[in-house]
Amino acid sequence: MRTFDLIRDAVLPEFRDRVAEYLVEYETVLGENAPDSERVRTTAHQLRGYLRGLNTTRVLGMADWEELDRRIVGTWLTRHAQE
Repeated sequence: MRTFDLIRDAVLPEFRDRVAEYLVEYETVLGENAPDSERVRTTAHQLRGYLRGLNTTRVLGMADWEELDRRIVGTWLTRHAQE
């Protein structure tokens, strides 16, 4: 399952519409395989912070946050670290 689909599913139902609005920008940058590695890294770090905030406010569960954080690091940060 795609990372952004997992995020949407992990968010409590009453917050999904609002979170989905914010995810559009992240998904646009990270989903387009942008050649600008710095932009990808910056956006991935911002997404991690956003998800951490969702976890802190209990909109997203801890187990979900940990899995999503691993995916973000593995998908966008590790891949673009060497570029």
